[in-house]
Amino acid sequence: MTDKLEAATLEPLKALKPSPRMPVLFLGHGSPMNAIEDNAWRRSWQALGAEFGAKLPKPQLILCISAHWLTQGWYLTGMASPKTIHDFGGFPQELFDQRYPAPGAPAVAAEISRSLRQPPVGLDAHEWGYDHGTWSVLKPMFPKADIPVLQLSMDYSRPPAEHFALGQQLKSLRERGVLIVGSGNIVHNLRATRRGTAPNQAYDWALEFDSKTADLLQKGHLAALADFQKLGNVAQLAHPTYDHYLPLLHAAGAADAKEPVRFFNADYQSASIAMRSVVWG
Repeated sequence: MTDKLEAATLEPLKALKPSPRMPVLFLGHGSPMNAIEDNAWRRSWQALGAEFGAKLPKPQLILCISAHWLTQGWYLTGMASPKTIHDFGGFPQELFDQRYPAPGAPAVAAEISRSLRQPPVGLDAHEWGYDHGTWSVLKPMFPKADIPVLQLSMDYSRPPAEHFALGQQLKSLRERGVLIVGSGNIVHNLRATRRGTAPNQAYDWALEFDSKTADLLQKGHLAALADFQKLGNVAQLAHPTYDHYLPLLHAAGAADAKEPVRFFNADYQSASIAMRSVVWG
């Protein structure tokens, strides 16, 4: 309750100020249980969050692109107090009890919406909020929930290259205190999960797709990430649906090819989910 009251009394963010350039993140979020289990993935999110305000500037705003908000067209959350969405089933009650009361930023959402013209990005003032692709990683990173958050939806009907191009339009926000976070997985095939496998164990096709993607990221061939379907059967096995890959394209679009890139969590959950995460800048 205290967290909710603190978030509710925060001064609404009405405008973004110039800032040192923020990094860009892509976080492999995996199972929703990672939000509450004491495992290496969650601990790495906590450690990364601790860098902000210490080695890295604290964000004025977090813009998160989650694999779990698919829409016709693109939308930004435009409400003042976004709800926490529990978009899953079959998990312990503790997970459903989780809340992330970070405030929204309606005025800033409207400003960003006006600045994005191709494709146009609308505002959602009522329906969505923070799904688990957003809160499951932000809560360990920023547990005080004192940084306003916007979530950006994805139009799954549009070609991957358009998702990358939209990410490129977000790049200038990095000079205005916005931390851009893509939340998905570089490999995500729930049909093939094998529970209880060690983090260093994965299917051959998962290893291949993850390795090829990591190679493009390291070499700065960011636009080529949108051509992942050229890998044929390997891509189809890695992503029977590619909703978890698209946030990587948004994040990569907001990065620069020559920026320093570092990986963490470069292992696997249940043999068919790549947890590899990326920091640019």
